[in-house]
Amino acid sequence: MEERIVPRGAARTGYRAVGQGPAMLLLASLGRGAEDFAEVAPLVATAGFRVLCPDPRGIGRSSGPMEGLTLYDLAEDAAAVLEAEGTGPAIVAGHAFGNWVARALSAARPDLVRRVALLAASVTTNLDPAIRASIDGSFDPALSAAERLAHLQRGYFAPGHDASVWLSGWHPPVARMQRAATAATDQRWRRVAERHRTLYVAAAEDTIAPVPSLAQLREALGEQVSLTVVADAGHALLPEQPAATASALVGFAREV
Repeated sequence: MEERIVPRGAARTGYRAVGQGPAMLLLASLGRGAEDFAEVAPLVATAGFRVLCPDPRGIGRSSGPMEGLTLYDLAEDAAAVLEAEGTGPAIVAGHAFGNWVARALSAARPDLVRRVALLAASVTTNLDPAIRASIDGSFDPALSAAERLAHLQRGYFAPGHDASVWLSGWHPPVARMQRAATAATDQRWRRVAERHRTLYVAAAEDTIAPVPSLAQLREALGEQVSLTVVADAGHALLPEQPAATASALVGFAREV
């Protein structure tokens, strides 16, 4: 696994890279970083891809202004990685919140995107208040580890899975920045499947983003969308089913 940094104006984006071949960019969830793809990235790389996993601003070696941003600013950070690598248009995959950055990248820099994959992705901003409370509680430093673990299990992990693997790795200031950037962004990023062929990878036990129908996806994203469902996984998906997630991404990428 290589570790690199690319500057863009006042921002610097640190990223991890592994493998050789066509590029696949993996974007992490709300308030979390590239380490979430630690199991998935090598599996995709072994299948013949150059896998790029950037940290968002405020995590690892990534830095830059944290206020007055939109999703397009975060997308341009990701675009800088692709431009630095010079790999040509990439498969861009976003997990959970990362799916919004992936869609913004599709809108802002369509020349850098070949296809888009959305992993355990909320396609609307409407959430059950109780589930939103569990999202917030998962990374609330004022709560005990036991309380946070209960929120993680309820919101992110399928029954029988060890939610403690996500007790660490949270960055509340980054989550606040990402939410503010989303609220400040116009709506043209949403309908990604009108611009690029899109795969929606659903987690069968997801309480945050329950498995949608294909009709719902087409209404929210556009016509060029397909759906695959990963069994025995919740919203966390990546630590629960890394092999199935990697297989879905590789199969989608190989269709090109």
